[in-house]
Amino acid sequence: MPAPKIKRALVSVSDKTGVVQFAQSLVAAGVEIYSTGGTRKHLNDAGIAVTDVAQYTQFPEMMDGRVKTLHPKIFAGILCRHDLESDKKSLADHAIETFELVVVNLYPFAATIAKAGITETDAIEQIDIGGPSLVRAAAKNNKFVTVVTSNSQYAEVVSALETSGSTSDALRRRLMAEAFAHTAAYDQTIAQYFTVGEEEEEDFAETININLRRQSVLRYGENSHQKAALYRGPKISEANLIDAQQHNGKQLSYNNLLDLDAALNMVRGLPAPACSVIKHNNPCGAGTGSNLVEACEKGFSGDPVSAFGSVIGINRPVDVATAEFLSAGDFFVEAIVAPGFEGPALEILKTKPKWKKNVRLLSVGQLKPNLPTMEYRNLLGGMLVQQSDNQPDDYANWKVVTENQPDDSIMEELKFGWHMVRFIKSNAICLSKGRGLVGVGAGQMSRVDSVQIAIRKAGPHRATGSVLSSDAFFPFADSIPLAASAGVRAIIQPGGSVRDQEVIAACNEHGIPMVFAGNRHFRH
Repeated sequence: MPAPKIKRALVSVSDKTGVVQFAQSLVAAGVEIYSTGGTRKHLNDAGIAVTDVAQYTQFPEMMDGRVKTLHPKIFAGILCRHDLESDKKSLADHAIETFELVVVNLYPFAATIAKAGITETDAIEQIDIGGPSLVRAAAKNNKFVTVVTSNSQYAEVVSALETSGSTSDALRRRLMAEAFAHTAAYDQTIAQYFTVGEEEEEDFAETININLRRQSVLRYGENSHQKAALYRGPKISEANLIDAQQHNGKQLSYNNLLDLDAALNMVRGLPAPACSVIKHNNPCGAGTGSNLVEACEKGFSGDPVSAFGSVIGINRPVDVATAEFLSAGDFFVEAIVAPGFEGPALEILKTKPKWKKNVRLLSVGQLKPNLPTMEYRNLLGGMLVQQSDNQPDDYANWKVVTENQPDDSIMEELKFGWHMVRFIKSNAICLSKGRGLVGVGAGQMSRVDSVQIAIRKAGPHRATGSVLSSDAFFPFADSIPLAASAGVRAIIQPGGSVRDQEVIAACNEHGIPMVFAGNRHFRH
């Protein structure tokens, strides 16, 4: 049989955005609205006639609203199979009306637990019981009932109502699938919140359920023959690309997003004004300074040739002086991500550079140091999970292992280089000087190759007086003479090789102080 006309709608929403206009459209289409509590008052205040659920069921809301819609007269009206006479007789026997439309979104559990100072009692009171039950009942009976769980679905339902007084099988089926995805994500958020509380001594949950919502379909993936899309998870408190505001330029690509994420993470935890210049997910330059212009100058001087077509990460709002510097440079920039842009600076970047039409300008809000999070990487048939490598370095555990001792200025440079090397693909070597990267060797199969590339990128003038950071130990001493001949004045590495003593002896021979950090920064 065809879907029944929509005569009655049950409307109970926590997010009331757009619900008044939606309800007005329902009334105009001849739909009678039933509602509860805050939603009923909200609609009444807008002049919309609403039947109170408590009046209909002859059973009051109770327990501070914990029990409102959990009643046979509600659920039988939703679950009735309109093509089954026995179901219809049951309704008639008990004076129960049918509901052909259920409009529900759930208590804001995720938003509640994201607030500071929320107690477990607060969180528990935001666990919706009636809402998910209504949604699941309506979704189960989607042959006859339309379920709406988001205000983004209002317009499509109104259009169908105005056309035929009902909704199509295809629309009801799709809304059913979205409803079950909605309740699954809601339950997962609750489960994760309480799992963290009960498994403080255990780093990894027994099971992981990931619910993401598609935000956009991208033009293509890493290559033009690969399809790709961007999905978002629950809103996080840290500044991020998913919630970024784009001020200029065309749609971000798959590769843009990967590079911008790397650029943002590289500068996020630095206290001084900082700039990172990223190409193919590796830094070709980065620097800190007393102001953003100085930081950007260091960033773009790291490897000017490779910086062409790069993306930039900045950890302060972009001011006019920085915008003027970026606009005047003889380079091409794909995208810039920063906490924000001063009004005049934004106009400069949108109008002055040669690459003004295409540059993507993104603001993400105030940056905070990275919080410990988990990283997920797919394997065929499964997934790897690990803690992010974003914990602050423990300088107290650093150990000078050579006869020569680094002075305070060298130690500060080593701290900068050690922060930077964690963002370079292994095997990773970086040379830094004056808080700026001057040479990077990334992703090589042997560490000595990375050393050679970093020295070549720096050139004789900039390598002289630099410090060298290695993300993992030196398996052989062959890199030390190369560093010495290039003028490297200090080295930091994790230590832990069976040939550590040979490497230390080589440093002593060349008069280069070496520090063992005690931890490594592999990035595969």
